[in-house]
Amino acid sequence: MAGLSRSDVYITNVVKHRPPGNRDPEADEIEACDGFLRAQIAAIRPLVIVTLGRFSLAKFLPTARSMKEVHGRPVPYNGMVVCPMYHPAAALHQGSLRPVLEADFRALPMIIARARERAAATPAPAVPTAVELQPEQLSLF
Repeated sequence: MAGLSRSDVYITNVVKHRPPGNRDPEADEIEACDGFLRAQIAAIRPLVIVTLGRFSLAKFLPTARSMKEVHGRPVPYNGMVVCPMYHPAAALHQGSLRPVLEADFRALPMIIARARERAAATPAPAVPTAVELQPEQLSLF
């Protein structure tokens, strides 16, 4: 619906493992993976980050009170744009969210175009340095 090909998109997660029993990730697990996520973002340097669901929303926009309040609304974030959206699984569990999610995805090309225009009009920032990870950060279990 966004008109993007798979080669245009990089998919990652705030945690780099699935918590046992498919439970929600805990704060310490998200924090343990933070350096990896920051390194991915520094390497890719995306113009737009689409957060899918409440955990990625909280990671990038911790003051957002609810997904209902912010979904589909782009927010400037450290020289990029964060666009919060419902996780697609939410539409599977709550059918009334499907049209909302579809509308947000249809708006994504316009959000990306505006981010490109802003980037072209703004001097390029210095290339971020890679995050140095300590040995204790490499083990998540």
